[in-house]
Amino acid sequence: MGAIIWFIAALVLAGLELAVGEFTLLMLAGAALAAAGVSLAGAPLWGSVVAFAITAFGLLVFLRPFLRRHLQAPKALDTSVRALVGTTAEVISQVHGSTGQVRLDGSIWSARPLDPELTFAEGERVTVVDIDGATAVVWKEH
Repeated sequence: MGAIIWFIAALVLAGLELAVGEFTLLMLAGAALAAAGVSLAGAPLWGSVVAFAITAFGLLVFLRPFLRRHLQAPKALDTSVRALVGTTAEVISQVHGSTGQVRLDGSIWSARPLDPELTFAEGERVTVVDIDGATAVVWKEH
């Protein structure tokens, strides 16, 4: 009978984990499954409780931090030109109308201002607001 109660507790904890999503309740559900296994083996109630406590401690201290680090890691490195939007560039050739050049991420890019009436002088720092083909659309950095 004790194994059934531990198993039900494991199911309830795992179900509640779906709402919370921080792995704590999932680790406790795993510990409840371990306690159910110990109870099925014929251990007394105190044996099941000790198995639950030891397993819960081990899972919370060792497995949970590993899972959190693994799931919170960046999914992939963005190497597209879209990754340059929001970065700072240095004007190396006056940017006005549709002409000009900036040094962006170590390379030289054609550039144009977001507002065609603005002009950015050589040496100014600008922010990339868009990439239009091979041209960086820039705006004055604040």
